Amino acid sequence: FLFLVFFNTNAFCNDADSLRQLLNTTLPDTSRVNALNAFSKTFNNTNPDSTVKIAMAARDLAEKIHFKNGLALAYKNMGIGFYLQGKWVNAIKNWQLALDVYQAMGNKAGVANMLSNQGSVYYQNGDDAKALELYLHSLKLSEEIGDPTRIATALNNVGSVYQNKPATYKKAEEYFLKAYPICIQVKDNYLIGTATSNLGEINFNLGDYTKSLFYLKQSVEAYKGSEDLPYPLNLTGRVYTKQKEYDKAIKIHQEAYEYSKKLDTRLDMTQSLIGLAQAYQAKGDYVVAINTYKQAVENGMELRAVKELKAAYEGLSESYKAKSDYYNGYNFQNLLLKIKDTIYSIDQDKKLAGLDFKFQFEKKESEMAMQSEEIKRQKLVRNSFIGGFAIVLLFAGVFFLQRNKISKGKKRSDELLLNILPAETAEELKATGTAKAKSFDMVSVLFTDFKNFTQASEKLTPEELVAEINHCYSEFDRIITKYGIEKIKTIGDSYMCAGGLPITNDTHPVDVVSAGLEMVEFIEMEKQKRQENGQPFFELRLGIHTGPVVAGIVGIKKFAYDIWGDTVNTASRMESSGEIGKVNISGSTYELVKEKFNCTHRGKIEAKNKGMIDMYFAGHL
Repeated sequence: FLFLVFFNTNAFCNDADSLRQLLNTTLPDTSRVNALNAFSKTFNNTNPDSTVKIAMAARDLAEKIHFKNGLALAYKNMGIGFYLQGKWVNAIKNWQLALDVYQAMGNKAGVANMLSNQGSVYYQNGDDAKALELYLHSLKLSEEIGDPTRIATALNNVGSVYQNKPATYKKAEEYFLKAYPICIQVKDNYLIGTATSNLGEINFNLGDYTKSLFYLKQSVEAYKGSEDLPYPLNLTGRVYTKQKEYDKAIKIHQEAYEYSKKLDTRLDMTQSLIGLAQAYQAKGDYVVAINTYKQAVENGMELRAVKELKAAYEGLSESYKAKSDYYNGYNFQNLLLKIKDTIYSIDQDKKLAGLDFKFQFEKKESEMAMQSEEIKRQKLVRNSFIGGFAIVLLFAGVFFLQRNKISKGKKRSDELLLNILPAETAEELKATGTAKAKSFDMVSVLFTDFKNFTQASEKLTPEELVAEINHCYSEFDRIITKYGIEKIKTIGDSYMCAGGLPITNDTHPVDVVSAGLEMVEFIEMEKQKRQENGQPFFELRLGIHTGPVVAGIVGIKKFAYDIWGDTVNTASRMESSGEIGKVNISGSTYELVKEKFNCTHRGKIEAKNKGMIDMYFAGHL
């Protein structure tokens, strides 16, 4: 009896030391899976990498013994670990696998949970339409099973999406107020903290600061001692900034930052830094504000946190303008406009409205559609008797007149699409309307960066600067096309491409290094020409790393083909750790190309956030 109670799934203690000791004992397989899953969760706030690795062990054992419940939970925990690391694609992939298992089991609560988790990733990345679709689906399932906890969670999530635009603030408050009494009823501190922080934020947005502080005080109390505490603290700081109590705001944002730093929760750290910067900016201390915003941008870029980047760019633009530094103010204004275009698009606005209509009036819409189809059918029958032959002739005439125009338009649209996306991805997008992310076991990623870009840009007019960058990037495009390499994107003065995708091949390491050497040679020739003419010139750093990536399309407007994974981060570190005029490659790339190039070992070099990495300079034999 004691044995059965001790190993009951719900009886597992969350204490890491107790679970570690438990795993060193002899356990039944299902109990070991449950213990591993419980153990993995203890690392969520301190070491998400351990969360993933331990959950993987639970997954492997659960698969072996066909333990579905344990398998679903393992996928869920892996997704949480990846999410906390900022690896969005991996998080969604594992939560989808958990969802599939829950669906096969008929576990609607589990499905609702995974839909909610996936929605959070899309929400953090600014895809409100996709997030709302998932949240509403989760709400529908939660209401079907009458689960108050999941209903409250879904209501809060839906309200959060509507909170992103002033036009829908009242709709957001409506959902939050529905969630609030349910959260109080279930007596769950996390849910109470979420509902009250949401109500605090929406009242902040509506300008009712007294009511905002009333709810935020409840939220801080509910979240006390948890990893969620920084959120209401930062909201409270923002209220104090609006009330011009700057010292209070700075103190509470600093408290939120230090708390987040202990937990190593990067998103909370980023939000705390933005709050701090906004307080300093409002106080008129622009130098400290700019430095703090830049710290936030560095964190936000690594996390791809578009909403936080938007706030940081806006603050930097305004702070530089306040210091009469209009050049930097203009640059950050451009970055702000690009981020806004990602978050606020007309297509997303329409999709948000359509999704809510579908959720609220699904049955009525279906009935109206059936009636409409019947009316159309009757009209078609009537008209066919009256003027069928004349209509056929008219249609035929229009068809032949328009066919050539349509053909030309299709050809042009195909050319434009292929100029944005790889051919394989473009075909999949045209055929299905979507393009799935794909994993590649071996890809060579190349990054470049112009070393003296800032100095050169100060001596050139904006038109001359754009023309010179276009000249360099056009040549880079020609070089990679020659070697069958895929251009990924340009970010300011940085150029990124990859070999071995979307169609895999065995030559990509050699192809990418060859292309890199040509890029370096081209920039060196351009430098000599411009020096002879007394013109500013660029110098190039270039880095290459080979490894696995995930590739796919980002967004629903202005499609962008992108790649993710640790390989991308390491390739970027190869560039930043390189030297001017040299092709810096990692040890993994060296092992694949050492017979084709003259490589000089640099030793183990410290790379930011990567530790010591073997690096080589590659040159022609």
